[in-house]
Amino acid sequence: MKHFAHAVLIAALLTPVAQAQEAKPVTKAQQYVYMLRVAPSLHDQSKWTEKQMAATTAHFERLKKATEAGQVILAGRTTEDLDKTFGMVVFEADSPAAAKAFMEADPAVMAGVMIATIHPYAIALQRKP
Repeated sequence: MKHFAHAVLIAALLTPVAQAQEAKPVTKAQQYVYMLRVAPSLHDQSKWTEKQMAATTAHFERLKKATEAGQVILAGRTTEDLDKTFGMVVFEADSPAAAKAFMEADPAVMAGVMIATIHPYAIALQRKP
């Protein structure tokens, strides 16, 4: 009986701690989209340098890795001429600052090949795989 009373006392003491831990809000990553457009000076792809081509390859590889890691939800582009096309990357980040940093670290953005803008985003509907 003494052990039971001791266990009840410990449980009573720990209950407020457990409730306080449960009451902490869980911060869920927010969704963002960054839109990409090819820099106007690069609408004629025949004038691209090897460095600019390498930046787009690095851009794709980075997004591929971020997709595999679960941060990028989807990424793609329209299939129009370079003066009309745009790309978009829907992804998750913990804060607006983290989202902006993710966009600004894009190799194509850093190289000036693409111009990007970021927006808070919320997926409303998504088809099932």
